[in-house]
This record gives sequence, structure tokens and C-alpha cells, in this order.
Amino acid sequence: MTKKKFHLGWFMNYTPDEWEQPLTSAGGQPWDGKFFIDWAQQLERACFDYIMIEDTLMISETYGGTAEAYLKHAIMGPKHDPAPLAALMGANTSKLGVVATFSTMAYPPFMLARLCNTLDHICKGRFGWNIVTSGENLAAQNFGMDELPPRQDRYDMADEYVELCKQLWGSWDQDAVVLDRASNTYVDYKKVRPINFNGKFFKCRGPLNTAPSPQGRPAFVQAGGSPRGRKFAAMTADSIIAPSAGIKGNKAYRDDVRANAEKAGRNPDDIKVLFLIQPILGETMQQAQDALARIQNSPNYIERTLAGRSATSDIDFSQFDLDKELPPLTTNGEQGSLDAFAQWGSGKTLRQLVMENIARGMEGLVGTPESVADYMEQVAHEVGGDGFLITKPQTTLVNRKYITEICEGLVPALQRRGLVRTEYTKKTLRETLREF
Repeated sequence: MTKKKFHLGWFMNYTPDEWEQPLTSAGGQPWDGKFFIDWAQQLERACFDYIMIEDTLMISETYGGTAEAYLKHAIMGPKHDPAPLAALMGANTSKLGVVATFSTMAYPPFMLARLCNTLDHICKGRFGWNIVTSGENLAAQNFGMDELPPRQDRYDMADEYVELCKQLWGSWDQDAVVLDRASNTYVDYKKVRPINFNGKFFKCRGPLNTAPSPQGRPAFVQAGGSPRGRKFAAMTADSIIAPSAGIKGNKAYRDDVRANAEKAGRNPDDIKVLFLIQPILGETMQQAQDALARIQNSPNYIERTLAGRSATSDIDFSQFDLDKELPPLTTNGEQGSLDAFAQWGSGKTLRQLVMENIARGMEGLVGTPESVADYMEQVAHEVGGDGFLITKPQTTLVNRKYITEICEGLVPALQRRGLVRTEYTKKTLRETLREF
């Protein structure tokens, strides 16, 4: 019986590699992009759908009130601009999708639309925009604000922002560039028009001043955790980044997204929900468990975990007792990520939550390539699809060894089961996402 295939992506950052392990890394200064180009090419050989470059626009001081933990452990910095890296990776691959994170807070819509169009040309139709509204007040302060607008307002603004960008991308007909040598005409001006957009938050005359891109618009990727975020993702995204919360939690999340998509008049099958996972592999189960234990028992594991959670939630976790339950918490930052971490009502102490944080509720991800592939098959079957977004284990920095373990260990095990693609058949990222 033919099995239903699922999609694979990789979630990464333009940050230092595992600089303390020089034999398997670029030594902590991968800024010329070569390490990342090699990484993208390895993912392409493994037939991943896309690689996604996460981004934030500040160095946090939330944990303990200073930037010490973030810079000491390279958690929030250095972090370089994803746009040039996306261009490099796109120009040095031919089939892999390349997704970059750009905040609706940081770019005027015209500039964002222009940048994405340019990158889609460089990537030959394989570019995607990870749409974020930013969730940190320190980021807002880097752009002239005292604090972020409330989450509801941010998403209302994002709705209008995306609509404006879509109109800008549509301001040129796809066949506007005629290259008619007989009449010395490069562009038929009748196929390019102003949009005269006048909304509640944004105003733009248009048209865009770049040629229409291969996809018409980039693929849209979004991470919606809160109810309002899920609604936005369901209305907008081609692919959704979702935190893993066990089989039951994953299914509830995907079912909710699909229900919201139907309410918005979209075909739910056009939205691929990819759950973030962090496999830890070994040649034997014991080796994998030992690798997990080394991460959990490392001297800075707890501090790194809590500093990271503090940055995304704008909540200082250093103030809480490790051996007590967390009090109820809400945030104007990433509420969905906070909820997934806190496991409200579970009765677990903060220390227990931190120690479980690597596997993110999916214990079957620690093992051999074969056992992890078995578990991913089970999850995909019970949740209903659509795939997984792999990222490095929490608190660690990536190295070539880990990339190779995934691409040459786990992925072949999935391919042997008929669960993931063994070749690319489509030209654009949106077509690749909709292939199955």
C-alpha cells in the first residue's frame, strides 16, 4: 500500500555554529556564508522542501536583566541579516526552497515586497517569506517605539500589510515584460499599474518597480501559536511552523488550523503544517540516550534554556524557583511557544519543564535513525500530516556532524519507508509544497 508522503524543512539561524567543536564546525565565524551554502546543498541532496532562516531584531536583556547570558552563549547574537544569506543559498542550489524571516514591524511594505521579489528571482522561484510581527519590546525600541502594539493590533496590521504586498506583487501582469525588439519595448506599460492602497495602517501608491517574479509572490510561511496567530496563519500561509506538543496536541493544532482555513474560504490541503522537532540520533538507542544526557547535564543547559524562553516571551524566568510550578503567565510576545513550554496544568516543576524541553513532548525522537523514522511515521499517520521542520536540539549550536546524521541517517530511513520525497519534480517552492 502506498503511504502518504510528508514534507521536510529545516529551521535555522544566521548565528555562530558550534564554535567549541572546531573539527565539525566553521570555528564560530561562519559569516562569509560558505558553511551555510554547504548546509543548503546537503539538504538539497536529501530532498528537503525548504531551509528557513529565523531572525530577531534585538539582543535580549530579559533573563536576569542583562545581555550576559545571550552573548556568552551566542543565544541572541551575533545574528546576521537573513536576506543576503538567502540570496547566497538560493544562488548555490537549484531545487531547495529558501525561506527568510522578515518582520512586518521592520520593513515598509513596499521595500519588503521589492526585496522578496528580488530574492524570488535569485532563487528562481524557490523563495519564501516567513511572516513575523516581532514579539519583543526590545526589538520595537530599535525601531523608534517604546513597546510593541498589543498582539491583536499587530495581527490586524499584519493582515493589511500582507494584503498591500499582494497588491504590489500584482501591480505587474506576469507577461508585462515583453522584450519586443521590433518596437524597442522592454515592458508594456499598459500591464503595469498603481495600486493606490489606502488602508487603516498603510498607504502606498505603487506600482512595484521590480519585474514580476517566477512565483508571482513568495511562498508564505508563518508561525501562529495564539488563537489570533492561528487565524492569521490559516488565512495566509502556505506552510505553518508549529511547536510540537505530542500527538494529541499536534492533531488538535492542525485540526484547528484547517477549520480556520475553511472558514476563510481556503482549501485546508493547501496549507502544510510542519511541526518543529529536534531529533537526537545514535547508532544505538543507548548512544542516543547518552547524547541527550550530555546536553541535559551540560553546565549551562538550564541557563541557556531559560534565557532562550525569556527572550521569546519577554518574561524573566530567572525569577522563578526551579523546583516549583510556574504561576499562570501571559505575554505580549510568543504566547504559543510559552504555552507549549509551560504545559499548563501538568503539575510539573520548572526544572522538569527545562529537562523535557529538548524533545518538546515527542520522546520518540531520541534513538536510532530507524526508531526515529518509525516514530515520525506514527505521528504523521495519527496527526494526519503534513510534515516536520527539523532544528538543532535546544541549547546547542549546529555542526556538520548533526546535519550529516539527519541528511545521511534519518532521511534515508524515511525514504526507504516511502514517507518523504526522493527527488524534486516541481520548479517553485509553492508547487513543491502542494505536490502532496
